Amino acid sequence: MAQMYFSTLDYVIFALLLVLSSGIGLFYAFTGGRQRTTQEFLLADRSMSCLPVALSLLATFQSAVAILGVPAEIYTYGTQYWFLGISYILGLLIPAHIFIPIFYRLRLTSTYQYLELRFNKTARILGTITFIFQMVIYTGVVLYAPALALNAVTGLDLWGSVLAIGLVCTVYTALGGLKAVIWTDVFQTVVMFAGQLAVIVVGALRVGGMGQVWRIAQEGGRISGFDFNPDPFERHTFWTLSFGGIFVMLALYGVNQAQVQRYLSARTEREAIISCYVVFPCQQIVLALGCLMGLVMYAYYQEDNPLANGYVKTTDQMVLYFVMDILKDLPGLPDACLSFFFNNVFFFFSSTISSAFNSLATVTMEDLIKPYFTAMTESRATLVSKGLALAYGIICLAMAYIASQMGSVLQAALSIFGMVGGPLLGIFCLGIFFPWANSTGAITGLLTGLVMAFWIGIGSFVSRSSIPLLPVNGTAFPDVGNMTTAAMTTLLTSATTKARTTGLKRFYSLSYMWYSAHNSATVVIVGLIVSFITGPMKPKDVNPRTIFPVLRSLLFFLPERYRDKLCFRVPLDKRDDERCTHQYMMAQKNCNGGPMTGDVDKAENIAPAPLGEVDPESSPQIHRNIHVVHETSL
Repeated sequence: MAQMYFSTLDYVIFALLLVLSSGIGLFYAFTGGRQRTTQEFLLADRSMSCLPVALSLLATFQSAVAILGVPAEIYTYGTQYWFLGISYILGLLIPAHIFIPIFYRLRLTSTYQYLELRFNKTARILGTITFIFQMVIYTGVVLYAPALALNAVTGLDLWGSVLAIGLVCTVYTALGGLKAVIWTDVFQTVVMFAGQLAVIVVGALRVGGMGQVWRIAQEGGRISGFDFNPDPFERHTFWTLSFGGIFVMLALYGVNQAQVQRYLSARTEREAIISCYVVFPCQQIVLALGCLMGLVMYAYYQEDNPLANGYVKTTDQMVLYFVMDILKDLPGLPDACLSFFFNNVFFFFSSTISSAFNSLATVTMEDLIKPYFTAMTESRATLVSKGLALAYGIICLAMAYIASQMGSVLQAALSIFGMVGGPLLGIFCLGIFFPWANSTGAITGLLTGLVMAFWIGIGSFVSRSSIPLLPVNGTAFPDVGNMTTAAMTTLLTSATTKARTTGLKRFYSLSYMWYSAHNSATVVIVGLIVSFITGPMKPKDVNPRTIFPVLRSLLFFLPERYRDKLCFRVPLDKRDDERCTHQYMMAQKNCNGGPMTGDVDKAENIAPAPLGEVDPESSPQIHRNIHVVHETSL
């Protein structure tokens, strides 16, 4: 099929969508509080309800992956990837009942403020710098990758589209803040659900119905059963997807600033938790739509593979090619439907990009600027936050240009997102679940985890660069990778081979789904060992608001005296209560460069502590028991 170029109508629709997204930013820039405070600009004034927060959580990372990456994965390898949906259960329940309550009750703005409350300022700064490094590279590549795919398939001007999307995301993020980002995500999510469903229906009708699609896929070996192979070096098995995927989800939905910031924008803790529950069925729908589209693609083309025939150059382009192929000659279908789908593919990536701009501005302001400029006024801080969002937009545009010059190194750059997410998850788990872990152990563990992550990630990329890609039907494909899906963790369509490898090459062939688990476990193990060597943290020095010790319940089979030694209790008598309250308030003041904005005035937004306990911020005039997350089992 010859390349189809965008018509005048296509460009008009593309421009209208750009204007609409900008309009959302302008609307929130000149309504309500007009983004005059950092609380409103960075956290939407903690006023969002659960549904828009949930849809924004969905759009931030998963939707971009699902649109282009998952269908190509299913087309090439079969439905084994669908088992990833099992990991969503614990991958969302754990954040809902452990991470969200802790972060929300601490009234944080930046996730990395937690690291200072739990460990020290060095841990906080190290975590912040790691996150900035991760997101700048990731965002630049995510901005470039879909533009490259659209350019190859539709002829849409490459750098014109990159600049248009990048600048519009920068403008509405800088003007409208988090509230504009969230509502833009909601709009894009609803439209994309409808677009994907329409493509699946039209494609299935062309094949002969979903029954025929399933039959062809089954005959072609694309319907996978349960693969209980425990080998962690197998790319996709039931265990790698359902258990390894839990750690991938925790890194995304548990501790990533872009997601946590949305939880913290909810009106109450209960709304934040409900949003996590709402994301679960939405995630399953997104995964199902992506998998069904892949099956329809396979049934439509069967062995007449567009990649093997040279119609497309990478797997990123297969979905776009498929959409054009099935819709181009459909009687009565206007060109607008086709261009609307393509434009929304791009705008789903823009939701990821705008989320990155806002989260980068947040951590920079809260972790790197406010602590050192304590006299900064609220209006000046808000203005600086908007400037940071604008600056990061320009930096990511520059990173998109650098990504275009990387060639095959682009795949390695995309893997950085998954490689860095695991160690960051590890340092948060170390602090939350292990009260005796100290700051030396946390910092050493994080650095070790990062070294291990880059060692495995880069080693894996180098070692497989000369290995041909062998899909399930044995047809050799070029080792081009999948730029889009890799953005979530690492290369989703990385090369697989049945040849037995040994030594370091065997180590490098670890399934990418275990990267996050392996790297976070490295941080925890090294952190605990170093903490014991340098002297465990004393119970009286631990802020009870920052921990969720589960080992006491998990080690129920041990005698009480041994459990007390292994899982020491944080003291909760009256004097320790008062000390911890004072410690918490002083740490918060130091973290934010001043008293927390709006926490006393907006006491109704503070989630009530159970069992009649009162949050000290909501009743500063009296000493009450601060809320303690008690030892419970997962």
